[in-house]
Amino acid sequence: MKRSALALSAFALALHAIDAGAQAWPAKPLLAIVPVGAGSATDIVHRLVLGQISAQLGQPIVVENRVGAGGTIGSAFVAKAEPDGYTILAHGSGHTIAPALYKSLLYDPSRDFVAVAPVGISPNVLVVSPARAWKTVADLVAAAKARPDALNFSSVGVGSATHLSAERFAASAGIRAMHVPFKGGAEAMLEVMAGRIDYYFIPLAAAASALGSGKLTVLAVSSPKRVALLPDAPSIVEAGYPNAVFRFWVGLSAPARTPAAIINKVHDATEKALQDPGLKERLAKLGVEPEPMSVDAFGKYVRDDIAGTAELAKQAHIEPLD
Repeated sequence: MKRSALALSAFALALHAIDAGAQAWPAKPLLAIVPVGAGSATDIVHRLVLGQISAQLGQPIVVENRVGAGGTIGSAFVAKAEPDGYTILAHGSGHTIAPALYKSLLYDPSRDFVAVAPVGISPNVLVVSPARAWKTVADLVAAAKARPDALNFSSVGVGSATHLSAERFAASAGIRAMHVPFKGGAEAMLEVMAGRIDYYFIPLAAAASALGSGKLTVLAVSSPKRVALLPDAPSIVEAGYPNAVFRFWVGLSAPARTPAAIINKVHDATEKALQDPGLKERLAKLGVEPEPMSVDAFGKYVRDDIAGTAELAKQAHIEPLD
């Protein structure tokens, strides 16, 4: 009986210490790992938002790009970090794509992370060269059906959000086109402008400035409804392809076993940051809309996205890499 009482007392002290640590958190700067390159849509959006989150938490947030292997190197680093709230993953849709791309990951996207908060959601934009005669999605689909396998589309890599967005569209429209992956979004976009690539589902957050240059024709946005940044562009649903909806998301996750009190603090700081009028305006100019969710709801969103992406990858015959 005495031994049980001592054990319970020790357990209570441990819980008190954990709670006290969470209450004092954060007592030093945080490290946010962005697993993709500087200048990408994920990087641009996170750097804007993390500055505001830093102000809410009262501590600096150091942003570091750890790139490679489709974002899995940076993600693996965070998965193995101490679950103390001082290392967070500032990621996006690539997180839910990785399980479909790699046979052997050094981490489990569901088991090794806890989803903290969404930062924003943005559609991709279906663009073509103005030199093409296509003015609508129907024009593009008609051309693709008239010449099966003759058209091509660009992406920033096999299994990327830009690739999967195009594959979802192709499946929905019943067309076939050749996939031409590039190392970066700038090259993928420039090839469309030059007329060497027929179309591209470019992330709106990364291309907002280029879309007003006159060098690209916008056919649709891959969202259920129109977006404020491109009010004249129909949604992919309006264009007649509701199954082609694809939305790129960015958000924050932390290592599994991070105390719930700390997770809730980061979540609440993120939601408060996203209410800042100046930040909302800057995100709107990038075509990014905040979509608040509870911690549990965001966790379910991520899990559902992992499952949906795995199914899409199978349909697109994407072979996982070793």
